[in-house]
Parts: sequence; structure tokens; C-alpha cells
Amino acid sequence: MTLAGLVLVWEATVRASGVPPFILPGPAAVATALAERWWVIAGHAAVTLAEILGGLVVATALGTATGLLLAASEAARRWLHPVLVASQALPVFALAPILVLWFGYGPGSKVAMAVLIIYFPLTASLYDGLRRTDPNLLDLAELAGATAWQRLRWVRLPSALPAFGSGLRVAAAVAPIGAVVGEWVGASRGLGYLMLHANARMQVDVMFAALFVLAVMAVALYAAVDRAARALTPWQSETTDTEKETPS
Repeated sequence: MTLAGLVLVWEATVRASGVPPFILPGPAAVATALAERWWVIAGHAAVTLAEILGGLVVATALGTATGLLLAASEAARRWLHPVLVASQALPVFALAPILVLWFGYGPGSKVAMAVLIIYFPLTASLYDGLRRTDPNLLDLAELAGATAWQRLRWVRLPSALPAFGSGLRVAAAVAPIGAVVGEWVGASRGLGYLMLHANARMQVDVMFAALFVLAVMAVALYAAVDRAARALTPWQSETTDTEKETPS
């Protein structure tokens, strides 16, 4: 329903404003471009999807390790945490040419760009979840004779999973940005590369078709990560404001 509503608003805007197709093509023109060039767009989309998934896997591994290190070591918190925060002030567009210089024009630089964007949210979410563990649960575990590793494994990590799941959802939503920005700076394949070439040739319908495919990929990836995050915390129930209301 949401997609149908957006398409109707889009079509009505094009018809009412009389915008030329080379500025804003209608849904029909974009659908035609997608149908006529689906094999080309699909090939570029597969490259971008592989870069996004690679960035998610690498960033999740690095973010998990860093979050655990920050929670376990006071020295790491003192020295590493300010560096992580400061790294978020650097504009990604400024770092993209450097990453291309270091990792080349292949998928490595795009994966590195995606990792750079989503690494901090993943690290921060896990660290925040670990340090907000209920102290009463930790006291009970300590009274039961649990070691530091057992407290981490059976108390702190399960308590941190909901926060880490939120970080994964954010990462899934913004990971495509890193891959596409990397492709804009330097690439020979990918949806970002396709959009640049379509823009240079004034093929605006192809640009919008690539954007549509990228949006569908992002929504599907978010839905998959959201389902995985819910599966990690089956004990966590969700409530809405309506469910919280009590009948008068």
C-alpha cells in the first residue's frame, strides 16, 4: 500500500507540474527502463549487494570485538573510545578517495567504506548494552560462583543483545550508502557506477531505475536483519502505546 501510494503521488506530481522527463521521469518511464535493461541493472545490483553484505559481515565482526574490548578494559575505554568518536567527525566523501588509493578500484574499497560508516554504530550499541546490564543480575551470578567469562556469556551478552540488534538495524539501513559512495569515487561495476554513467548520458530513467533497485535491496536487507535480530532475542516482547492503554 505504501509503495502504491508513493507511485500515485509521483505520477500526479509529474502530470500536474509538467516537469520534463529528463528532469523527473514518470513511473511508467522508469518501469520501462527497468524492464528493458533489467539484465544490466541486475548485474550491477549483484556487485553492490555483495559489497554491502561484505561490509556488514566485516563491520559486525570488528564491532563485536571492539565492543567486548571496551567493556572489559579500562585502558581500552580511555584510549580507544575517543578515537572512535573522533572518527565519526570525518566526512566519508573525504575518505573515499583515500580508501580507493589504498584498496584499489575493486570491491575492497567499497567494503571498507561500508565498514567505516557502520562500524561505530555497531560498536557503540554493543558496548552500551554491555555496560547497562542489570547490576542485580550480575550480583546474583557472582553469588552463585560464576566466573567473569560466565557472567559475560550468560548475563551480560544476553542483556546486550536487544541494544546490539538496534545497532544492526541501523547498520543495515546505512550500509548501502558506503558502497554507493565508494562506487561514485571509483569503480567499474555497481549501481553507483551505473548511476554516474546514466547521469552523464542524461538517462534519468535509468538513474531512477537503479535507485529503485537500490531502495528495494535496502528494505529487503533491513527486513532480513530485523528478523535475525528478533530471533536473537525471543524473550523480548514488543508493546505499543495502544497495548499499554487500560480500558476505563
